[in-house]
Parts: sequence; C-alpha cells; structure tokens
Amino acid sequence: MADKLISQDPRKIILVGNPNVGKSVLFNSLTGAYTTVSNYPGTSVEVSRGHCDVDGERYEVLDTPGMYALLPITEEERVARTILLEEDPLVVVHVLAARNIERMLPMTLQLIEAGLPVILVVNILDEAESVGMVIDLPLLQEKLGIPVVGAALGRRRGLAEICAAIAAFDPLHRAHFAYAADLERDIARITSLLHGDYRLDRRALALLLLQKDDEIHQRVLSAEAERREAIEAEVKAIVFERRVDLHLRISLERKRVCKGLLDGVISQRQGGGPTFSERLSGWTMNPWSGVPLLLAVLYFGLYQFVGGFGAGTIVDLFEGHLFEEIINPWVIGLGERYLSWNWLYELLVGEYGIFTLGVRYAVAIVLPIVGTFFIAFSVIEDTGYFPRLAMLVDRLFKRIGLNGRAVIPLVLGFGCDTMATIVTRTLETVRERIIATMLLALAIPCSAQLGVILGLLSEVPGSLLVWALTLAAVFLFIGFLSAHLVPGERPMFYMEIPPLRMPQPRNVLVKTLTRMQWYFLEIFPLFILASVLLWAGKMTGALDWLVRVMSPAMLALGLPTEVSAAFIFGFFRRDFGAAGLYDLQTAGLLTPVQLTVAAVTLTLFVPCVAQFLVMFKERGGKVACSIFVFVTLLAFSVGWGLNQLLFLTGVLS
Repeated sequence: MADKLISQDPRKIILVGNPNVGKSVLFNSLTGAYTTVSNYPGTSVEVSRGHCDVDGERYEVLDTPGMYALLPITEEERVARTILLEEDPLVVVHVLAARNIERMLPMTLQLIEAGLPVILVVNILDEAESVGMVIDLPLLQEKLGIPVVGAALGRRRGLAEICAAIAAFDPLHRAHFAYAADLERDIARITSLLHGDYRLDRRALALLLLQKDDEIHQRVLSAEAERREAIEAEVKAIVFERRVDLHLRISLERKRVCKGLLDGVISQRQGGGPTFSERLSGWTMNPWSGVPLLLAVLYFGLYQFVGGFGAGTIVDLFEGHLFEEIINPWVIGLGERYLSWNWLYELLVGEYGIFTLGVRYAVAIVLPIVGTFFIAFSVIEDTGYFPRLAMLVDRLFKRIGLNGRAVIPLVLGFGCDTMATIVTRTLETVRERIIATMLLALAIPCSAQLGVILGLLSEVPGSLLVWALTLAAVFLFIGFLSAHLVPGERPMFYMEIPPLRMPQPRNVLVKTLTRMQWYFLEIFPLFILASVLLWAGKMTGALDWLVRVMSPAMLALGLPTEVSAAFIFGFFRRDFGAAGLYDLQTAGLLTPVQLTVAAVTLTLFVPCVAQFLVMFKERGGKVACSIFVFVTLLAFSVGWGLNQLLFLTGVLS
C-alpha cells in the first residue's frame, strides 16, 4: 500500500503511457473538444486538462506527455513523473499498445510497485487481433491485481468499460512482485531507512535511488533530515558494490517478472502474411518508396488541399466576394457616414484599419488557410505517419546536426513557428535545440504564410518550383554548415512506431476544433494589434520612414518600394506579410520574377515578433539576437542572388 493515502478531493484521472499508444484519443473521448492546453508550471512542456462525468461523478482529466519509465530521461518524462508525484490522482490510467505489451508492461509494473492507483488499458486490440494475437485479459488482471480493460479507442471500443473500471476502482487491491533474492536484500536495506511521508511506495523510491534519480534523491533527503547521512551512505555502498550491472540487473529483473506475468496470457493464432497496413508502414520508412509517398502527401495534403482549396477557392469566396463586395463596402460606408474624426476613421476602416485590414486578413485570407492546414495536419497525424516520417528522414537529419525526432517540431513549424520553437525543448541536447530553432526561423514557413504563398505562386508557371528548390537548398546548406560549426554532443535516436491506421473523423474533428480555438484566442488578437501599430505608424509618419529606410534594399532585390510594407507587416506576423504580397499581386504591381524573389526573401526573412520573443525566452538573448541578425542578412543575400540568377538566365521572364 502506498505510504500516502489517495485524496478524494479533487478527483483526478491521470493518463500515462508511451507516445503514440492512444492516450490523447482516450483523453478526447472522455473530455470532448473543450479542454485547456498549457505549459506545466516551470517548464515549456504542454499538458492537456479537461473534465468528464463518470457514473454521476465529476473528474478532472490530465493527458501527460509520453513516458517510457518512472526514471525520467527527457523533459517530457520529467513532467509526466512530476504530475504523478504532485497532482494526487484518484486513478492512473496506463495506456499501452496490445502488440507491444511485452515491451510496455514493465512500466505498468513500476506504476503498481510505486503504490499508484493503476488501471491498465490494453489499447489497439483490433490490430493485434487482425494478426492473430490473442490476449487473455481476465488472466492478466488476476496476475496484476489491478483492473485490465481491452480497447480499440480509435473505434470507441472499450470506452464504456474504462469508465466502469474508473467508477468501481478499489485502490487497496494490487499484486506484489518479487525480484531476485540479492536485489531484494539491497532494496530492503534502503527501505528500512525511509520513514518520511511519500506519495510513492518506499520500494519504488529505493529502486529510483539505486538508479541515481537526482530528483527523488533530493526529495528523500529533504524528508529524512535525521537519516539522510545513513541513507546516502547505504545507497553509495550498494551502488559501489553493483557498479557494473545495477541498471541492467533491475531492467532484466523487471523483464523476467513481466515474462512470467504474460505466460499463458498471450497466444498466437495461425494467420497469413503481413497485412496491407504493415506493408504500407514498411514502404513509408524505405527511402526508395518513402520519398515518393512523402511527395504525394505534400502534393495532395499541402499543395492541393491547403494551397489550392484553402488559399484558392475558400479565400476567393471569403476575400473576393464576402469582404470585398459586401462587408468592406458596408463598413466603410458606415465609417464615412458616422466617423467625423479622421484618426478614428483610419483606425477602424482606413488603409490599415482594424476591420478593413486586421479582420479581413485574419478571417478572409488567413483563417481559410489555417483551417485547411489544421484539417490536413490532423488527418496525417491521426494515421500515425509522423513517426514513420521521422524514421525516413533520420539519416538526412543526422547530416544537418539533428536526428529523426527533430522532424516533429520542424513539421509543427508548418503550422506555427512560435509553437514549434517551444516544442524544440523536447530535443535532447542544446546543440539540437539551437540548430532546430535557427532552421525554423529561417526556412520553415508557417501554415498561413505557406498557404498564401502556395496560392500566389501556383498561378505563375515555374515560380513555385523555384521557390521550393531555393528554400530546400538554403535549409540543407545551413543545416550542413551548422552540423560542423555548432558544438555539442550528438544524441541517440529512438522513437515509438504506432500502427498505421485510417484516421477517425471524430479524432480529426476534435483536434481541428482545438487548434482553431487556439487560433482565435492566441493569433486573431495579434492581427488586431498589428493593425493598430500600423495605423499608429501611418499617423505618426514612422511607417513612411521605415519604408524609405528599406527602399534601397528593395531596389537591390529588384522589387518596387511598395514591397517594403509587406516586409514590415511580416515582422508582426509572417502571414500578415504574405497577405501583403497577395494585395500587391492582385493589384498587378509584381512581375513573375519579382513575385518569386519577394516570396523567397519574405519566407527567409526575420521571424515574426512572437517567434522572436519565444526564441529569446527559450534560447537566451545572445542566441536569439545572433539568429535574428544572421537570418536577416542571409535572407536579403539569397534574395539578391536569386534576382541576379533569374535575370541572367531569363527563367520566369
């Protein structure tokens, strides 16, 4: 029994498990779309919270970051473990993948021996059954001494049983597991010295102390003022005696216990060869087939759906018809009729007015693009494709100082570079974080900017190809350069590969709605703020001064001076700048060459102010300012070189 009784108020359900096992699907099924996502206090790791009703009782539900064991290695695992230590859960729901039960069950063992109130959910049962795998769940429940529920949460199978297990949960029932006699003696030597008040069972604390867990070490010493010297001496003595194989021995003992637990639980029916899903999974990670599949995903997911449908069809409907023909004339007419003060007229409905520019850009140009991107991103995410993409690009990423894990923040950058910069915190080394942050600031356009540029350049034959090749070349060149110049260690790469599956419409809908809610709460106000700042710049003359300052740079790039405003917009929001190019293009002020050069330079140009502030917070002032200066100089240098090359070769003329 745990050394500290579980509190009944407030009632909390904490979801834990490896990445990509269905925790978020269960979280969304329990709580619905109305949840909050925020950084866990003192960290940059996001944790989702929501509420649900089970058998007439109200619960708070926490979806923790992925973790592989109670001994944390990454920042996400530290946050997940801290939640278990400090959030006082009524129930801890451990979700694991049925086909990987042998590898994931040791964590269940750790949670049980820690005295936590565990319910085990064996998820993705349908895919295990499809390959002839049979799991005797009642027998496993009997051996573990905790509730065990089979589920296929993507199909909502097992959800009612999970709720019933939560409602009927009895924290007093759990099994006890024994390791080898010599290891048990070492554990007993430490537990006999622990008399403090702990959330975890003393047995689990002893094992973590033997594994040199610094956080647990400090917690124990703080709670054991009178025995701290004796505890430290005992731990050091045992670690010294077992200095060769202690970690390995504990791991092997857990695997031995789990093997015994699964004896008679798992059986395999005779079945055919690999399924189509398994073959497709292999194709996505094989370079010869994976690259064409990736290009197909990019073409249909980003180019056609986001660039064509979102930035084309929907933007034309919203911006060209709804705003230009109906809303803007009506709003401007009201302003001319009722706003007698020029400053107020300009603030609301003028050239940089809140309604005529801020709301129009945010709703008519950017919202359709962000919305279609979030749908495409959620569909791809729900299939389990991203971990396979990480495996596919790992070899290439190692050449630019990263590994396959970095594909997650870089892909997230196509949604929002600011959010992606925060996610770089999940990378293991400072070196990786700096390189990923720089590449995000330089060559990864956010969803709204990408969508607008795709919509603009797709109408000019060859322009989109030149833009994409230039960005890819800059990305790889700077990455290769960084790999040789940025000091630091190179980490090992490992990643959980979930089953490849058809996306579930409900999951896609919930994820899309959650991200759209984030857009309206976090990003929409920035468009209004940017409009106000641009209005202030116009009224005070500061905007004209900035345009004049940037005019020589525009002329050097072969661009009209009006493009300066788009670059100024771009610092407030990248998508704001891209939308400025949209206005210039529709006004017929840019040739194909000028449009391509402007799009390349603007994409490479300094990150928006929100991303810069996050860079400053995450990487420090020195690194953030260095990246800012480097990216600015490189963007204009590449733009100048591209303009000269296109002029000399006559391409796009």
